[in-house]
Amino acid sequence: MAKVQMQYTDMFALTMQRMREDGLLLVSMGADGKPNVMTIGWGMIGTVWSRPIFTVLVRPSRHSYSRLEQISDFTVNVPPSELSAAAALCGKTSGRDYDKFKESHLTPTPSREVRSPIIQQCVVHYECRILHRNDLVPEALAQSVRDQCYPRGDFHRFYYGEIVAAYADDDAEHRLRAAGALTSLP
Repeated sequence: MAKVQMQYTDMFALTMQRMREDGLLLVSMGADGKPNVMTIGWGMIGTVWSRPIFTVLVRPSRHSYSRLEQISDFTVNVPPSELSAAAALCGKTSGRDYDKFKESHLTPTPSREVRSPIIQQCVVHYECRILHRNDLVPEALAQSVRDQCYPRGDFHRFYYGEIVAAYADDDAEHRLRAAGALTSLP
């Protein structure tokens, strides 16, 4: 399947829908050259510093955290619904202990602009270079969110990645709409 360039906002609604459903697949690479994949359920696409940005949140306890600190780029990959089991596995196991690409039958493929690979079987890809990192400030967070999302105090680091490439399979929109509830979107 040919992957065609797109504007970073072209698949916004479908990307956010997949993040809410099964999660998106974040790929990072360590200094050792080994990629790691993890499922993310929290993230934002927008404009910061007059640049297109994909912000992802990663806890310091995650294997991906150390990799993002070593190599300042990442890719966010949108899996179609048939990859639900792979997304679940990548969200429940650690790359410290498993080769999640092998275990989930996902194929890392060279990206176009960054060192971290994309996932071949995914249908939409965002390549990002980290422009800024900052840690969540627990004291500034509403207590209800702290209680609900951080009962163990494992607060996220925010990574602001400039989207330097965005592309998708020719049939990505059709595949994502066919599987989800967004068939009424314009």
